Amino acid sequence: MRALVTGGAGFIGSHLADSLLAHGHDVVVLDDLSTGSRTNLVHVLRDPRARFVHGSVLDDRVLRAAMADRDTVFHLAAPVGARIVGIDPVRTVHVNVTGTERVLAAALERGCRLLFASGGEVYGRSDGEALREDDDRILGSAQEGRWCTAVTKGLAEYLVTRYAHEYGMPAVIARLFDVTGPRQSADHGHVLPAFVEQALHGRPITVHGDGSQSRCFCSVHDAVAALLALVDQPLAHGRAVNIGATRPTTVLELARRVSFRTGSASGIVTVEHRVARGPHYAPTGHRVPDTALAASLIGWQATTDLDTIIDETIAHHSAPAPPLPLFGGDLTV
Repeated sequence: MRALVTGGAGFIGSHLADSLLAHGHDVVVLDDLSTGSRTNLVHVLRDPRARFVHGSVLDDRVLRAAMADRDTVFHLAAPVGARIVGIDPVRTVHVNVTGTERVLAAALERGCRLLFASGGEVYGRSDGEALREDDDRILGSAQEGRWCTAVTKGLAEYLVTRYAHEYGMPAVIARLFDVTGPRQSADHGHVLPAFVEQALHGRPITVHGDGSQSRCFCSVHDAVAALLALVDQPLAHGRAVNIGATRPTTVLELARRVSFRTGSASGIVTVEHRVARGPHYAPTGHRVPDTALAASLIGWQATTDLDTIIDETIAHHSAPAPPLPLFGGDLTV
C-alpha cells in the first residue's frame, strides 16, 4: 500500500502512520501542524519509507503533490477538540467540508481508495440506546456553535457517500467514538489526557457537570486496527461504520480511576458546564455506539480495557519529551 494520511501528525493519524509502516507500507503524511505535533512523528520519520509534507488539504497544489503516487488515502485532517472548534468555527467549516471535497476530487482523479474519519459527534444529542449507523441525527439550534463539528462532519460524510455511489469511488466512513490514549493532547479539551495531566501535576482533577455523563473510551490502537481493516474491505465501501468501545464509564468514575492509578493526592472537583464551556453549551449525557456492523464486516471489536488505556496515557505524559525530528529533505512546504 502507498498511503497518504492527511492529519498524520495528529493523535490518531500518527498512530495510523506508525501502524502502516509496521505492516510494511509506504507512507506520506500531510499536515499543516495547526493541531498536530512534530513530536508525534519522531518514530515515523526515522523510516526511509515515510515522507512528511507540510501543508493544508485546502491547498490544491500541495494536496495533489502529496497524493501524486498514492493508491490509498486516509483522510483524518480536521480541527480537533471542542476548544479549537469553538475558537474558529469558520475554519472548521472550511477544513471539514471544502477540504474533504478537495481530497475526494484529488483521490478520484488519482484512482485512490479512501477512508474518511468521522465521529460519534455526528449523531448529536444521544442519551438513549446504542447508536446504529442508520439512526436519525438529533441536533440543537443552528445558532449554537456546539453543533459545528456534527454539522460539518455530517456534510462531509454526505460528500463521501455521493462520491462512492455516483462515481464508484471505493470509499468508507469510519465514525470514531471517544478514541483516546498516548499522544492525545489535553490542550484540545479531551478528558483523559486532561485528567492525567492534572493528577500528575498535583492540580485538582476537574469534572464538568456532576460527572454522571458517560462515554465509551476506545484505545487508539484498537481504532487504528479497525481503520486498516475497513479500507481493505470492499463490502464497507459506500457505508458509514461505527468504531468504538461499548462499555460506558461515567466521567466521575474516570476521574477516580486516574487519581488511583497515578497515586495522586489531587482531589476531584466539579464545575458547572455553563462555567466551563459557556452559557449555551449543550452537554450530551451518554454516547454508546452499536458496533455490530464493524463486527460483521471486519470481525472487529474494541478489546483494550480502560485501565490499560489510562496506564498507557500516564506513561506517555510521565516520559520526557522526545527530541523534535529533523525533517531535512523530508519536509515539503
